[in-house]
Amino acid sequence: MQTRRRFLSAAAAGIAGAALPFTTRAQGFENARIIVGFPPGGTTDVMARKVAEKLRGPFARAVIVDNRPGAGGQLGVNVLKDSPADGSVMLLTPSSMLTIYPFTYPKLQYKLEDVQPVSLAMYTDHVFSVGPAVPESVKNLKDFFAWSRANPDKASYGSPGAGSMPHLIGVLVAKASGSELRHVAYRGSTPGIQDLLGGQIAAFFGPTGDVLTHSKAGKVRVLGSSGGKRNVFLPDVPTLREQGVQVALQEWYAFFMPAKVPADVVERASAALRPVLAEREVLEFGRTFGLSAQGSGPRDLGELLKRDSVEWGGLVKQTGFTAES
Repeated sequence: MQTRRRFLSAAAAGIAGAALPFTTRAQGFENARIIVGFPPGGTTDVMARKVAEKLRGPFARAVIVDNRPGAGGQLGVNVLKDSPADGSVMLLTPSSMLTIYPFTYPKLQYKLEDVQPVSLAMYTDHVFSVGPAVPESVKNLKDFFAWSRANPDKASYGSPGAGSMPHLIGVLVAKASGSELRHVAYRGSTPGIQDLLGGQIAAFFGPTGDVLTHSKAGKVRVLGSSGGKRNVFLPDVPTLREQGVQVALQEWYAFFMPAKVPADVVERASAALRPVLAEREVLEFGRTFGLSAQGSGPRDLGELLKRDSVEWGGLVKQTGFTAES
């Protein structure tokens, strides 16, 4: 699945020829919102706030981040679906809500046709981390598997939401472990990391940036990363595949608008976002949270969305997870 991460070379080349940026007078609004389906403080939220800061002026006089946590990010998509179709509202979301949830939630309250792509925003690996509930002697996945089999009552891991990519990667890891790892779903990474640090759960699977600071402080130990090669922010941490778990996955995050927003308005929004995501300050800011920022055009993002939806349809069957399971 790593080949899908490379589609952006042509999209990046289009930045130089981007259309005119959004102007509040031309579009008839002064206030804009970026919806985030997770609580403040997580990976999606911090990047949304940085982008909102940069969009003030060229995009709208005021750009606020509107946190709508709930149902593992589903609520944010639902809020976007019902938002005004005038270009003043965008959603920044991980790909899971659109590429995975349609296969895991039979009663999902939105469809892919309810939203339209605007621009890719960033990529991240997901990492498997353990906290103080796990002995210091556990240094890698092999050690964790042995510990979890010896301590089935303590063998739990959290994720930012049931059916999300971190959760399903965790299911694949659990299958490889030969033990029952109890999953605990949270409303975003922030409360899950708090429980990890407090010893309420043994491990957590989530975006790299959510544990970087805690890893550097020695409060958590990162045992594996989900990408096809070692994470540039955690070069000493082996990948899951290096440790025998046949997984090589990254998650992308992207901006979407309601389906009925006119195409020219979407294009202008994308043209406003792409230079922001290419700014050195934004790139450096993203790196501090384990993110690789990069924009794209609506068409390229739409093609990526379709390809990943097909791939995840097969992977979800492999995990055996459904919302009722």
